[in-house]
Amino acid sequence: MDPISSVSDTLAPETKLKELSDDLLVSAAQQGDAVAFVELRNRHSHKLFPRIYRITRNLQDAEDVLQESFLKAFVHLRSFEGRSSFSSWVTRIAINCALMVLRKRPPAEISIEEVGLDNEIWSAWEPADTRKGPEEIYAQQELEKHLRTAIHRLRPPLRKAVHLRRTKDYSTCEIAAALGISVPAAKSRLMRAKTALRASMP
Repeated sequence: MDPISSVSDTLAPETKLKELSDDLLVSAAQQGDAVAFVELRNRHSHKLFPRIYRITRNLQDAEDVLQESFLKAFVHLRSFEGRSSFSSWVTRIAINCALMVLRKRPPAEISIEEVGLDNEIWSAWEPADTRKGPEEIYAQQELEKHLRTAIHRLRPPLRKAVHLRRTKDYSTCEIAAALGISVPAAKSRLMRAKTALRASMP
């Protein structure tokens, strides 16, 4: 019996944790190495938090979900068989935890995943400007940066429709008039833009 008790026991002194692959860290963590799991958490937390925040749209809920997600990942780590990457696995856990938070909320609260274009709530695509603290401001800035990049990559007809909605707060009818197209066509462009943006957001 020769368990991996610590990542440092298996590596040369000059090797850094950050240089290890997720697979090696997972293997070590599955055999009880807490240091390896901490590195996994540190490595993936900054990627998970914006995604969780987009679902919960609440800083405290997002932080709670992030903590709960990694706790569940740690508890169930031995059942992780590596059929997908650790990143994909822990992301699925986080999304499920975030959705559970939404299910517990009053029906009046609307999440980004529930917003449709027909009810004219395009503003829900943008992070809430609550200005509660530096962490929330940072999360907002990151989301806005990703959104701007995703919009820039849209095809020109879709990008124009999104620009009118976001910067001028045009209704669908006003967008149709500005672009010289029918209202159904404007709705179609907005819907295609939303689908493309959702697919390209991290």
